[in-house]
Amino acid sequence: MNFYATLILALALSMDAFAAAVGKGASLHRPHFREAIRTGIIFGLVETCTPLIGWGLGLYASQYIMEWDHWIAFSLLFILGCRMIIESFKHEPETPRKTTRQRHSSVALVLTAIATSLDAMAIGVGLAFLQVDILHTAMTIGLMTMIMATLGMLIGRYIGPLLGKRAELIGGLVLICIGFNILFEHLQLVMYAE
Repeated sequence: MNFYATLILALALSMDAFAAAVGKGASLHRPHFREAIRTGIIFGLVETCTPLIGWGLGLYASQYIMEWDHWIAFSLLFILGCRMIIESFKHEPETPRKTTRQRHSSVALVLTAIATSLDAMAIGVGLAFLQVDILHTAMTIGLMTMIMATLGMLIGRYIGPLLGKRAELIGGLVLICIGFNILFEHLQLVMYAE
């Protein structure tokens, strides 16, 4: 696989992380630039590891991974999205500035990153059958995801104040839509294969 093909693959795999990061950024109260960098690093590291894990599993578990990755991704994104939607309906305190979140927990970011990167694990399984430098490919995917997730958080920062409390609702809906999209794409591939 040449450099341009790797770059296009990395960009395609980073789009879910970008969309999720926009939602995450919009749901926060003016997140700092360091929060955007932190989010980008977490998403990038997870996205670097998942194709390596998929590649390592290779032939041994490829059938199992291909059968279940979309359901796991859908479930995680659906649960996280529902949680964000529920949070959006909670009453604001009298002084929202002091209590409004300015960062997400590391656990929430890692779970979101895992959910949006399971397709990269499946791609890693496929790459095990090709003559590719998996370390270079995984690092390219991770770096692209880090950049896109950081940009997503920064864009979300400016969208969030315009939307107010609805930003968290929209962010949750975005995560759920990403989950449904992952599930729909897989089911569509299964239907065409039959």
